[in-house]
Amino acid sequence: YTLTKEPIAVQKEKTKQEACKTVFQKADSFRSIEDVKEETQSILDQAGFDQESIDEIYEACDQSGQKIGYVLSVTSKEGYGGDINFMMGIDMEGVLNGIEIISINETAGLGMKAKEPDFINQFSDRKVQQFTLTKGGASQDYEIDALSGATVTSNAMVNGVNAGLTYFNAICAKGGAETDE
Repeated sequence: YTLTKEPIAVQKEKTKQEACKTVFQKADSFRSIEDVKEETQSILDQAGFDQESIDEIYEACDQSGQKIGYVLSVTSKEGYGGDINFMMGIDMEGVLNGIEIISINETAGLGMKAKEPDFINQFSDRKVQQFTLTKGGASQDYEIDALSGATVTSNAMVNGVNAGLTYFNAICAKGGAETDE
């Protein structure tokens, strides 16, 4: 354990940084915001997202160090195969740049399709207050077309993203989340 602890931690951080860059390509750097877990959970619980959590928050910064948005690490406990953890990037205008799944353990050929571009890209470049899951094909910006045979996974992802949007709209969009610097 002692021998592998440090390399595992380094790899986890590298994965997080790569995911941040994937969901916020315009950013040059990311600053972690500490000690917000209790505040975030209270906001999510009040909005009815008691199966979701925001585990980490990063400020996305441009080349000059100016904040241009946020990256949130979100966990949904509603997955069919367990927790689903992903990152989502939101600019200061409230546009969701996209999401990147960090860990998922859904059914092969069904829920695991949540990692595929056809599903993931539905969340890209959208400015909405909340997403709605649909089964007949998404026709509005706020609609996400469910994965066939994987409604539980689709619902978990939509609820997780909606939890992140709820937090962003409650705190980040108002400039409330701050780094410890």
